[in-house]
Amino acid sequence: MQVAITCRHGEISEDFRNYISRKSEKLLHYFERVTSIQVTLDYEGDRVRVEMLVDAEHKHDFVTHNETSKDEVGPCFDQVMSKMEQQIRKYKEKLTDHRRDKPLAEMTSQEGLGEDSADDAEVDE
Repeated sequence: MQVAITCRHGEISEDFRNYISRKSEKLLHYFERVTSIQVTLDYEGDRVRVEMLVDAEHKHDFVTHNETSKDEVGPCFDQVMSKMEQQIRKYKEKLTDHRRDKPLAEMTSQEGLGEDSADDAEVDE
C-alpha cells in the first residue's frame, strides 16, 4: 500500500509526515483491500484544508475533507481520519451484512409460523 502526502502552498515537518503515514496505514485494519492513500494539505491564507482519498481494490474511492485554521493541522487531520474510518467501517458492514441475509425459504417458513399462531388464537375465541 502506498501513502502519498502532498502539501500545497506550505510545508510540514518530517515528524508530521511520519505521523500521517502511521495513522493512514491503520485503515488496513478496517478494510484490507486498500491499495493507496493520498493525503493533501492545502494552505490558503490563514486556512488549511486536509483531504484524504483512499483507493480500494475493485471498489469505489473514499473521499473525506475538513478545513480549519493553520494552527490546528493535527486535529484537522485526526478529524479527517475519523471520518474515513467511519466511511470504510460502514461500507464493510454493508458488504458483510449483504452476504449474511437469510435464505428466502427460511424467511417464508418463519412467516408461515407467525400466521398459524394468529389463526389458532382466532379459533380459541
